Amino acid sequence: MELAWYALLGLFLAGYLVLAGYDYGVGLLLARGGPPAHRRAALTAVGPFFLGNEVWLVATAGILFGAFPALEGELLSGLYPVVAAALGGTITVTVGVQLRSRPTGEPTRAAWDRVVAAGSLAAAFGWGALLAGLLQGVPLAADGHVTGVGHVATPFAALAGLAMAALMAAHGATFLTLRLPAEAAAPLTRTARRLVAAALAAVALAAVAGLLSDRVRAATQRPLPAVLLPLVLVTALLVARTALGRRRPGVAFAATSAALALPVVGVGAALWPYALVSTGAPGASLSVADAAASGPTLTLLGWLVLPLLPALLGFQAMCWWVFRGRTDGRTPVYW
Repeated sequence: MELAWYALLGLFLAGYLVLAGYDYGVGLLLARGGPPAHRRAALTAVGPFFLGNEVWLVATAGILFGAFPALEGELLSGLYPVVAAALGGTITVTVGVQLRSRPTGEPTRAAWDRVVAAGSLAAAFGWGALLAGLLQGVPLAADGHVTGVGHVATPFAALAGLAMAALMAAHGATFLTLRLPAEAAAPLTRTARRLVAAALAAVALAAVAGLLSDRVRAATQRPLPAVLLPLVLVTALLVARTALGRRRPGVAFAATSAALALPVVGVGAALWPYALVSTGAPGASLSVADAAASGPTLTLLGWLVLPLLPALLGFQAMCWWVFRGRTDGRTPVYW
């Protein structure tokens, strides 16, 4: 049962990164500036999905708190600088998008756009550094508690955070090639291809830093998923770049979506059967089974989640169906 809940936790976290990833990606694109009409069009394209995508984060937090209370405590205390950056960026983006839509002057809207871009960068960097922090292990003491927070400040965590930001920027630009009118999507296709190339470089740098990190090598329980992760990521990004060049935005969006989900799958598989690997006291690593709540608690949560999961998936599917096509009402050939 612990494995099923751990997989469900990974599913919701990966779903959140994919869906909110294009929110943050569009937010990062606002840093380019540009005419007010272009910035407004980008936010309009993401608007129908924005708040619904955040529900996946709430669901992820609910599963973490309810099904893995021990993991929740050590995760938030041991990695709280990057958790705070991720959550603070998420809140900043939500506030910035809402307030920039109020009837104010263009200078004020431009200022809020910069706030949204900064929040998007903080959120993307925080989630990437969080996954890197898990992969490189945490200093657990003999009592099972994390000691200090300096272990987060490593080149690998920093490069992984930047790689996540680059991935989300490419994902957001690819999303806009699906949603904006055809005449506006054409120049964005070129931008998306450049951002995919930047993401490839960022992923390569993070992968090299991980391979050279003694902490990552020591914490990895299953080397094969850790080695395959950057290779599959690069493959997904190459598919996205090729699809963009051939005017197949649907294929490109599916590929960038896979690129954002893969780190969650890769980190989980590389650490299994542990949720937190200790780089401190020997034998202090926290296994998934030990991190999980009791059997009766998991059973009770299962009865609660059983009707909520199809409702959430159904709502997401309905939202995409209702707002399918471009913002001018025309439906493109996605594939």
